Amino acid sequence: MALMITDECINCDVCEPECPNEAIYPGDEIYEIDPNLCTECVGHYDEPQCQQVCPVDCIPLDPDHKETREQLMTKYEALMAAK
Repeated sequence: MALMITDECINCDVCEPECPNEAIYPGDEIYEIDPNLCTECVGHYDEPQCQQVCPVDCIPLDPDHKETREQLMTKYEALMAAK
């Protein structure tokens, strides 16, 4: 699954620079995650880096974007090929 940022976000700015796929961006009120770019850090790290640094624990799995680890790896490979 891709991740999402909930409205508990305090806009602390620590998650955005941690995202290796540049999937996190400032939204109108809180940070948001582009599900087309989010691989849960599969291919880069063992754990999603945004979740590791978030001080308010507001980055859960996005139930609207269910993906297997294999699908996330395929997405990662496509993103790397496009660079």
